[in-house]
Amino acid sequence: MDILDQGALQRLFKKYSFMAVIHFAGLKAVGESVQKPLDYYRVNLTGTIQLLEIMKAHGVKNLVFSSSATVYGNPQYLPLDEAHPTGGCTNPYGKSKFFIEEMIRDLCQADKTWNAVLLRYFNPTGAHASGCIGEDPQGIPNNLMPYVSQVAIGRREALNVFGNDYDTEDGTGVRDYIHVVDLAKGHIAALRKLKEQCGCRIPYKVVARREGDVAACYANPSLAQEELGWTAALGLDRM
Repeated sequence: MDILDQGALQRLFKKYSFMAVIHFAGLKAVGESVQKPLDYYRVNLTGTIQLLEIMKAHGVKNLVFSSSATVYGNPQYLPLDEAHPTGGCTNPYGKSKFFIEEMIRDLCQADKTWNAVLLRYFNPTGAHASGCIGEDPQGIPNNLMPYVSQVAIGRREALNVFGNDYDTEDGTGVRDYIHVVDLAKGHIAALRKLKEQCGCRIPYKVVARREGDVAACYANPSLAQEELGWTAALGLDRM
């Protein structure tokens, strides 16, 4: 399905009842985005806006978004973490992901009934153990592992190493990789997190003490466990 096909998206949401959306759809090649910036902005930005509008119209307000490490631009420190500044993107692909992140934040800020998780991928690679699902690009691969595999089986003559004059240990670029199965499990964990959250902050204020209150009071239930075989099973998240 083309994410720009608004009619198809409408029909999909009318046909099925969704509780959440995992948004992967979009163009994703860094090099290509430099050559075709308008394609990337049209598909990634316009497509996401259409998806969010249709989700809103159908009351689906739980979202896991496939973002990218490219939102960081040139790292100020390594390893990268969530506290690292974003927005210093070096290519249109990264900019499109950054703009979408900001768009989702603005939406959640304006409408507290929305819940969203932004997952910034680095370099997903690998295949399912069954061998039925994997990465076998017919054109020039965008990631290292398919490139290595194609050289290994003789489809390509050699592996291109793009530059050897970087300020790294051996002069070549340094990246990290995540297996697609681990990534899929991460998405399931994100959905569970959305399910657990109420989606809003509980406001509070500190006021004067109540007369008669003690500083602390909590139980040791070990005797009930020893004598009765009883122990509490439900934690704060279920209360």
